[in-house]
Amino acid sequence: MIRQPHLIQNLQVRKPGAGTAIGGVISGQARASMEVGADILAQGGNAVDAAVAAAFAMSTAEPWNSGLGGIGFLMFRSAATGKVSVVDFGPQAPAALNPAHFPLTGRTAGDLFGWPEVEGNRNIHGPLSIAVPGQVAGLSLALDRFGTFAWEAALEPAARLADRGLPVDFWSTLKIAAAARDLQRYPTSRDVYLPGGLPPSTETGGAQAYLAMGNLAATIRRLQLKGPRDFYEGSLAADIAEDAQALGGVLARGDMAGYHARIVEPHMTRYRGAEFACAPVGTAGPTLARVLELIEPALFRPFGADAASFVVYADALRRAYAERLAGTPAAQGPATSTTHLNVVDRHGNMVALTQTLLSSFGSRLVLPRTGILMNNGIMWFDPRPGRPNSIAPGKRPLTNMCPTIVSKDGKGWIAVGASGGRRILPAVAQILSFVVDHGMDLAGAFHQPRIDVSGGDAVEYDPRLPIDVQTALAARYPVKASEHTIFPNNYACPSAVLLDPATGGRSGMSDVMSPWSASIAV
Repeated sequence: MIRQPHLIQNLQVRKPGAGTAIGGVISGQARASMEVGADILAQGGNAVDAAVAAAFAMSTAEPWNSGLGGIGFLMFRSAATGKVSVVDFGPQAPAALNPAHFPLTGRTAGDLFGWPEVEGNRNIHGPLSIAVPGQVAGLSLALDRFGTFAWEAALEPAARLADRGLPVDFWSTLKIAAAARDLQRYPTSRDVYLPGGLPPSTETGGAQAYLAMGNLAATIRRLQLKGPRDFYEGSLAADIAEDAQALGGVLARGDMAGYHARIVEPHMTRYRGAEFACAPVGTAGPTLARVLELIEPALFRPFGADAASFVVYADALRRAYAERLAGTPAAQGPATSTTHLNVVDRHGNMVALTQTLLSSFGSRLVLPRTGILMNNGIMWFDPRPGRPNSIAPGKRPLTNMCPTIVSKDGKGWIAVGASGGRRILPAVAQILSFVVDHGMDLAGAFHQPRIDVSGGDAVEYDPRLPIDVQTALAARYPVKASEHTIFPNNYACPSAVLLDPATGGRSGMSDVMSPWSASIAV
């Protein structure tokens, strides 16, 4: 018997997409999409120029999700050559990181991955949780190899937004309040995000308030002037490493100097006659390819939220995740803090970019000299010794990012990805199937309720799905009703652009439930 859960919101949310014949930017943050990315396209920049500028702008436009202290993967499809390249600026552990720094308590942590709890949660927040930040290296490499804008020009919008500060509205107040317990542990984080000891707010009817971001604006200006390698080899690198070590961490100047982003090949697969370029080994890309392989024999019919389709999705996701996570705990805890954005330009070049601090506000640690909010990438590692993904110095962990670019008939078709930890893969797989198998447009695919299967025993379903879907899933698996709410994020937050191969028209959609997400056409 299906029992309906207590529902915490009584509203129906619809979000407009974007349609254009020129280009568009779709991201989790409207200001970065509109004020930065779309403006770069309007100035004649290409998809990489727009993506890089918008990605840097996220440091102050949406600081809890990504920024200079983060990491990620950028996928670029060249319209001229048809080639998809991956810029890998993923996490790497510092060389002096010692597994003995992370003794276990014998309990299970309330984190994203269900790892055994570490004493003091030092793998989740604080100076020991920091992996080497790759964002600056990755975005500068992408700009240098595939972009047309100069470094200084690409960073200028981010510098302007940092000068202005973080807009304070209900969403920023809520996000800061949700992380306040950990932010207040660290003096600079407390000074920036909890002025007067409390989350900031804008008074009803008052002028728009902005939250100053400490030394971040000055740091972005330094980065503009001195160039990206100063972040890894110069005075910025020294400030970052010295702050991290003074606070009790092990991130060193040698870690910064030794870090380099790299261009790698995507994981390629074919599905229903289309070519899927997935993120490479070390991400969820190969698992997405496995899900597509498992569902391809299914005979899908025109979509009506039919039970048979969702049973196919649940079967494939459970099997693929069982293979991916063999010996790894099931996911639990809050959603990650990640940004995904997509760009298509007037030439048909496409970008799918996922960047993250991992948890919301990452390590919760703002470095005093630079104002940079650092990632907590060490949480990606299994704190138990002797495992494939165990903590080790200099090691790169397994991540959940899943940026994907699909081509059809030799032309770029879809760029898609999401935020949300292990929930990313199920969202990306279902949205792609909604479009490819069921002929939905992006608006229909994004408004369609989904299920989540991300490594646990239960199949989670949106209670807005028809009762026959719920019943069919319950007949095969343990099920759990999970409402798709604005907060908390019980499902991943996807975004996508689509270039119609027949008409050349561009369309885009952002996550329906995210208050700040937007699709902006040029």
